[in-house]
Amino acid sequence: MNNDTGLSGLRILLVEDEMMVAWMMEEMLAMFGCNVVGPAARVHEALAMVEVEAIDAAVLDVSLNGLKSFAVADALAERGVPFVFTTGYDKHSLPVSYQRFPLLQKPITPEQMADTLLQLIT
Repeated sequence: MNNDTGLSGLRILLVEDEMMVAWMMEEMLAMFGCNVVGPAARVHEALAMVEVEAIDAAVLDVSLNGLKSFAVADALAERGVPFVFTTGYDKHSLPVSYQRFPLLQKPITPEQMADTLLQLIT
């Protein structure tokens, strides 16, 4: 994958509770030249980061240690920060009110991640 994705320098909040998946996504985002905020593995950690960090966009796992991350999604939306949900399930597994947000189904390729983040920021 070409490292010149147009994402270089963006501050991306990564919210993911599976350590191996978080490492893979961090590596992917670093490959694009992004600055990773986090990763946060719990809802309260992510909410704290949303409060204090400058964030350009976010990658948000739907399920965090058995809790849904919708409070984080709401906090990001309130601040006008674009985000993408990630999950092993399809869009219809989300409550209807969250189905309008972008979703990447795991496993995620670098191309899918780059394309989705570019769509979020443009």
